[in-house]
Amino acid sequence: MNGGRTRLSGFTVLELLVATAIFLTLCGAMFELLQLSQKKYTTETQLTGAFQETRLAIDQITRDFNVAGYPSLGVYSNVPLDSSQYAIGPVAWDPNYAGIPCSIGTGGGGTCVTPGDFDLIIETNVGNGVAWIRYQLIGTTLYRSVVPKTAGADPVVATSSPNVMSPFLTNVMNNSAAQIPQIVAEYATMFPLGGAQPIFQYTCDTLTGPQPCPLAGNSGVPNNIRDVDITLIVMTRQPDMQTQRLELVELNGRAHRVNPSN
Repeated sequence: MNGGRTRLSGFTVLELLVATAIFLTLCGAMFELLQLSQKKYTTETQLTGAFQETRLAIDQITRDFNVAGYPSLGVYSNVPLDSSQYAIGPVAWDPNYAGIPCSIGTGGGGTCVTPGDFDLIIETNVGNGVAWIRYQLIGTTLYRSVVPKTAGADPVVATSSPNVMSPFLTNVMNNSAAQIPQIVAEYATMFPLGGAQPIFQYTCDTLTGPQPCPLAGNSGVPNNIRDVDITLIVMTRQPDMQTQRLELVELNGRAHRVNPSN
């Protein structure tokens, strides 16, 4: 019988420590990559969400304005006694509604409160009678109000009740005075004048053809608005999770009133 001893081979303590260190380093790198991927995914998801919400908002505003001014007084052979049965114009205005229309911008004197850069009231038939549809930016929230038109009523007052004002789009930065300096520093092209960027800019019908309403002189009144250019600058709910940079999207659209008689 052989009495020799068998030598067993294995890892030394040092080798196990080295292997563990390598394993932990690889795990740390993998988790770091996973965390970066998760942050990037979150940021991209927020940008996509902001883009989709902004696009839907512009689509809705465009649809509302495209049918502005229906039905006009010209469709009636006998003038209705109740002015709530027809649209006086495509856009309601303040002050002096429904008397002499105010003027839009500097060219016509600039007496309009609405329509304005951040406030627009559309007058049209929404399927169950003539209504006032208002889009108004308050702070960083764009509100939408829809109320039936009432003869002799003030459309600004009627659409200002908290009961009818619904948040339509949040984080709208077009006129956010508190954050515009920081935003302009990072997104100068979104704010070409270095200050607030109008949501609504108007083109009016004139005797010489369409012109920007502020330059249209006596024709720069709400009844003559033909087109509305819409610019919405929306910030994501959180900054970029990697760089902490503010993330914004800007979308533009144009609404064209198709009703030729009002």
